Amino acid sequence: MEQTWIAPGSTIGILGGGQLGRMMALSAREMGYRIAVMEPKKDSPCGMTADHEVVAGYEDQDGAEELASMCDVLTYEFENITAETAVFLEEKIYFPQGSRLLQISQDRLKEKETIQSFDIPVAPYRAVYTYTELKEAAEAIGLPAVLKTTRGGYDGKGQFILEEKADIDKGWEALKGGGPFVLEEKIPFDTEVSIVLTRSVLGEMSVFPAAENIHRDGVLHQTIVPARISAKAAERAEMLARQFAESIELIGTLAVEMFVTGDTISVNEIAPRPHNSGHFTINACETSQFEQHIRALCGWPLGSTALLKPAVMVNLLGQHVEPYLQNHTSLPPAHVHLYGKDEAKSGRKMGHVTYLTENVESLLAEINASSIWKQTQLTGGQS
Repeated sequence: MEQTWIAPGSTIGILGGGQLGRMMALSAREMGYRIAVMEPKKDSPCGMTADHEVVAGYEDQDGAEELASMCDVLTYEFENITAETAVFLEEKIYFPQGSRLLQISQDRLKEKETIQSFDIPVAPYRAVYTYTELKEAAEAIGLPAVLKTTRGGYDGKGQFILEEKADIDKGWEALKGGGPFVLEEKIPFDTEVSIVLTRSVLGEMSVFPAAENIHRDGVLHQTIVPARISAKAAERAEMLARQFAESIELIGTLAVEMFVTGDTISVNEIAPRPHNSGHFTINACETSQFEQHIRALCGWPLGSTALLKPAVMVNLLGQHVEPYLQNHTSLPPAHVHLYGKDEAKSGRKMGHVTYLTENVESLLAEINASSIWKQTQLTGGQS
């Protein structure tokens, strides 16, 4: 279904009802669009902002058909949408992103093979299907290494770090032998960064400033922009992200997560949609990643990605919400974004705050000294 222009007043369908869909929908509403969302649970974060809610599981083709019937263009808000549903909808409705990149990003092995096929560096890895292959892979790659499920892992889930030989058995048991797996070298990187970029249906591409990411227990904790890396490293990170986007013929928004060691870059993984590490763009850039995504899909010229001011974004997990609400006045004023989720579970992303500053180091010292984010959880995040 070939189209390039979706006029305001049209309906944008979103597969998935989480916070990314919510922020997409808010940007789209500002531009005059209506929203329909498909999500298994009623009154989801995105559903609260939508004109139409289709309450159906991601594998439900009847629900998908109902969504298609009320939409002019379709997108998705996270990559664990069922690939079969995406393929089904490709035949039913204008779906500029398509299902190809979605399917690649759902499988870590396929993802790494695709990235490598475009001559983009990744950490050394091996595919693992059996316990014997895991032992052979650990010998070939060396330890420490990270054992990852090929499907379903995010925010630290589906991973086990092998520090020594005894961890091979522990990792196999912890992940329940539920291969296939990817075993990859644990790179002693200096900094983790992400590049968020957007390519439109007209072929125009824009790139947001490199963002430095700090994780806790596998979950993103802080994003610092601009990233505290060399100009050479930032330039190479952008170049590699562009190389991947052009090679895959990206439509929409993509985050490319990377490891930086000196001026050397290796790509860790991709996310074919707006990303947690790009939330700073809402307040700190001329155009947010969400508005840019809508512009790209609907055929608008892309907006400027210029950084208005250095920024620090901090996630609010379930255990941080009450401490933040009670103690936020002890920190500088922030842009507060709460997602409207019904239950503040520990480790669950409930919102984020973004601080704009002229002095990043001073601000980080204040944030890191605050009691608000002292409490952590150790079991991996929940979306």
